[in-house]
Amino acid sequence: MAFFGKYIEVTPPSRLVWTNDESEDAAVTTVTFEENDGKTLLVLHELYPSKEALDEAIAGMEAGMPEQFEQLDELLATLCASV
Repeated sequence: MAFFGKYIEVTPPSRLVWTNDESEDAAVTTVTFEENDGKTLLVLHELYPSKEALDEAIAGMEAGMPEQFEQLDELLATLCASV
């Protein structure tokens, strides 16, 4: 699935904020990365313009979010293996 938007804040290595411009009801996503006992805690927030927009998005998130985090796990494993 393609995503369209723009980064509105990039604070290496701790924070990313971007728009999701797929529709008028799209969210603004904020991801923060925090060190926690030698591991990284990833916190994801999505701000929707209305309750209706959130309700519509939840159905797609239930399947899509786990898949995205599995892909991230795979990517990180390959990056760590190459270090």
